[in-house]
Amino acid sequence: MPDLRVLKVSGPVLPDGEVRDLYVVDGQITLEKQPGAETVATGWVVPGLVDAHCHLGLDDNGGTSDAVTEHQAIEDRDAGALLIRDAGSAADTRWIHDRDDLPRLIRAGRHIARTKRYIRNYAHEVEPAELSDYVAQEAERGDGWVKLVGDWISRETGDLAPSFAPDDFARAIAVAHEHGAKVTAHCFGTAVLPGLIEAGIDCIEHGTGLTTDLIEAMVARGTALVPTVMQVDKFPEYAEAGAEKFPAYSSTMTDLYARRRATIMSAYEAGVPLYAGSDGGGVRRHGNIAGEVMAMADLGMSKVDALGAASWRARAWLGWNATLTEAAPADLVVYDSDPREDLSVLARPARVMLRGVIVG
Repeated sequence: MPDLRVLKVSGPVLPDGEVRDLYVVDGQITLEKQPGAETVATGWVVPGLVDAHCHLGLDDNGGTSDAVTEHQAIEDRDAGALLIRDAGSAADTRWIHDRDDLPRLIRAGRHIARTKRYIRNYAHEVEPAELSDYVAQEAERGDGWVKLVGDWISRETGDLAPSFAPDDFARAIAVAHEHGAKVTAHCFGTAVLPGLIEAGIDCIEHGTGLTTDLIEAMVARGTALVPTVMQVDKFPEYAEAGAEKFPAYSSTMTDLYARRRATIMSAYEAGVPLYAGSDGGGVRRHGNIAGEVMAMADLGMSKVDALGAASWRARAWLGWNATLTEAAPADLVVYDSDPREDLSVLARPARVMLRGVIVG
C-alpha cells in the first residue's frame, strides 16, 4: 500500500539532471509543493532501474519455491531493480503482482524449446508441430511476452544449431503477435538470427552471432537487443566444458566470445536499441543489475547510455514512465553521488522507493 505520509525527495533528477523537489502523494510523484512533507532522501534521483533479462522463480535445477522466488525478488529490489522483464521461468510467478513490496514484473511465462535441446527442467520442450500452440498458451499466460529458445547445442552436429526451422519460428511469432504478445529469443549463434529477424521478432537475447547485415536489419525493424554482457563473459567456461565431447561447439563459443565486444559495439553504434539484463536466476546471481550496467560501459558504451539502458530508456521500451514527472509512479532510486560520472555507485543505493514507499 502507498505510504499515507506526504514524502519529499530532493536533488538532481536524471536523466536531465535538473535539481528538483519531488513530492510523493498516494504513491505518485507531484511537482507541486506539499506543505509539511517529510524529506526522506536527498541525492541523485534515478527512475527505478530495470532488469530486462531476469528469471524470478528459476535456479540451476528449474522452478523454485515461492519462498525462494520472494528472496530473489527482494535481492533485485534492494539493488534498485524495480521493474523486471522476466525472460522465462519454470515457476508460476503471477502472485508477485499482488505484492506491493516486490518489483513490478512483466512475465514471459515458461521458455519454449526443442525437445532435449535446452537446460533440463527449464522449458516446455516441444516438436515443430506443437510450437505455435505452446506460443499461444504462453502468450495468454504471460504479461505480453513469449520467450523462445532460438538455438542450442545439437548432439547430431556437435555445435550450436537453430531449435526450429525459419518457417516454424515465423508461424510462432505471428501467433504470438495475434495474441497481443511480443517475442524474444535466446540466440548465441548466427544461423538462427536471419529467420527470426525477418519474421519480425521483437527482441534478441545475447545476440553474440550478429553480423553487419543482421544488425542493419534490426535497425530497420526496430528490433531490440539485450546483450547480457555478464552472461556472455561465461562463454570460455562453456567452451572448456564442451571441448572434449563437442569440439565444434567449443570452437564456436570461443569465437563468439572473442568477437563479443566488436559485435555488441557494432549494434550499439548502428543504433540497435540496447537494454540491460543481468540474467539473474539463469546463470547469474540476483541483485546485480549494477554489474551489468558497468559491464556494458566497459565494452565501450557511454556511461549515460549504459545507465539509460537500465532506467529511463528501458522503462519507456516496456511501457512505463521514462521520467519522474507529474503523476508518475513513485518508483525511484537515490544515490549519494552522480552515477553518470561513476557507475559503481549503482551498487550502493542510498534509498530505494517503490510505489511511494521506502523499501531500501
